[in-house]
Amino acid sequence: MGPKLLLLFIIGDILGTGVYALTGQVAGEVGGAAWVPFLVAFAVATITAFSYLELVTKYPQAAGAALYVHKAFGIHIVTFLVMFVVMSSGITSASAASVAFASNFDAAFGLESNGLLPLVVALAFMLVILAVNLRGVAEGVGLNVVFTLIELSGLLLVLLLGSFAIFGGNADFSRVVLFEAPGDKSVLLAVTTATSLAFFAMVGFEDSVNMAEETKDPSRIFPRMLLTGLTLAAVIYVLVSIVAVAVVPVGELAKSETPLTTVVETAVPGFPINALLPFISMFAVANSALINMLMASRLIYGMSRQAVLPPFLGRVLPRRRTPYAAVIFTTALAIVLIAVLSLASDNPVVALLGGTTSLLLLSVFAVVNVVVLVLRRDRVDHHHFRTPTALPIVGVVACVVLVLPWTSGREGTQYAIAGALLALGLVLWGVTVVANRATGTGRGSGDLSDLG
Repeated sequence: MGPKLLLLFIIGDILGTGVYALTGQVAGEVGGAAWVPFLVAFAVATITAFSYLELVTKYPQAAGAALYVHKAFGIHIVTFLVMFVVMSSGITSASAASVAFASNFDAAFGLESNGLLPLVVALAFMLVILAVNLRGVAEGVGLNVVFTLIELSGLLLVLLLGSFAIFGGNADFSRVVLFEAPGDKSVLLAVTTATSLAFFAMVGFEDSVNMAEETKDPSRIFPRMLLTGLTLAAVIYVLVSIVAVAVVPVGELAKSETPLTTVVETAVPGFPINALLPFISMFAVANSALINMLMASRLIYGMSRQAVLPPFLGRVLPRRRTPYAAVIFTTALAIVLIAVLSLASDNPVVALLGGTTSLLLLSVFAVVNVVVLVLRRDRVDHHHFRTPTALPIVGVVACVVLVLPWTSGREGTQYAIAGALLALGLVLWGVTVVANRATGTGRGSGDLSDLG
């Protein structure tokens, strides 16, 4: 993989559900200054990306955070937890994307957005992702390239039409610098709360480390392309949030389940192109769901093959060799999450699932920032990227601030979702370890030794 294809992969992995579905929620937390949380999220992601760059160029293997944690600590349960948290983040991210898909589907076809119809659409969408996932990785990667180009065109469309409204005098640019915290929240808490949501839009770059083995001269190419991809995504996000707030009043934007569609409808009312954006948004969030479900199912399959999850999750289709049991298992988890939250929660489901995704990944990123310092003692015989020592330290602090409930402003439901997923993982791991020891099969203790 050369630099251009790698850059396209990174940008496609970052762009998606977050900006299409959560721009209004972010604006609801900080008012017109919605671009600030996206900028802060970019800063935290970039600092962590520097840690990933040192690790991925030092150990150019396709195992990601779990490999680094295992090399640093060698504690099997810790390695397993990191793997399961990453897998869980893929499921919550895909679930958020499916709910966002349903909202855009309703907008595209003029359907009622209340009642059970959005839930039915979201669940049907997950079944379509299941079918694509069962077909295999080749089909998924091909769709990813197409969807990436479509979602990028949608964001450029929002910027273009929004700019026409701004320069035509049909927008209030003064709102962009107006800060309004809801209730009696302090400025700092409002920003961290909004950043916790906005960070969902920046995740995805960490998946690119799994492409290290497929990259030509990763020590030279990978750092430049990863930082370029992050920067381009951040520029697009900041510009989109500025345009959105300038065109649409914050209150109206925060209430919309399809905020960018609302921006286009307000910027060019009655213009036929309004009907196009919901379809583009559907492709954008479908891309996020597809990538994350591919990742989650393959991680579950890999953990089963490592004998740290039940062996039935490692079963594959006889002819296509796709891990059908892992695909069905991860899809079932996503369906349960979507159904339970849609029926039982009064809060926006996309915000809950997006916030849970960032909670899970920020926890992993905090560990990765520690690991890069621990592994400084490990020498390798090739040149690799080295991040300034201060950056991982700042990264740990920033990630922890955005994880803890009293500094991040997160809803308790996000911690409950994350805790339930981790409890499920620990139960499956415990049952597997006991069964392995009793039967003398597998590795006996789920040792994950192949990661090292």
